[in-house]
Amino acid sequence: MYNKILVPVDISEDILTDNALKHAVYLAKITGAKIHLFHSVPDVSRFSMSYSYHYDLLSSFAKKAIERSEDQLKEIIAKIDYPAEDISFKVEIGSPRDKVLEEAEEIGADLIVIGSRNPSISTHLLGSNASGIVSYAKISVLVVR
Repeated sequence: MYNKILVPVDISEDILTDNALKHAVYLAKITGAKIHLFHSVPDVSRFSMSYSYHYDLLSSFAKKAIERSEDQLKEIIAKIDYPAEDISFKVEIGSPRDKVLEEAEEIGADLIVIGSRNPSISTHLLGSNASGIVSYAKISVLVVR
């Protein structure tokens, strides 16, 4: 049923990540799908205009953030009870919603499994990554709480 499951990972949110991964691994075991983890590092370039930071400093920060995120994803992958050759990952800089949707299309995902908090009034007013992904995804999205 599923060939490639995309799991957006918020490295700072262990519970959301763990819940989504449990569901993704369960579905992957049933269907033989590959699992692809994805993390989006916030774009810091807007700070350069607001606070006049030097481009080299921001570039160095972005490179270190990507490297640290990749290391953390590798740690998460090491704990997953699924064949390592069937798990991949990627880290990019940008808006989580937009980058997740781009990644889903790029890898040919047929399901996105994403963790979400219980909604609050601020979530409904401001939106969230999960709701944005659900709203704009061209494929099925499983939201796990």
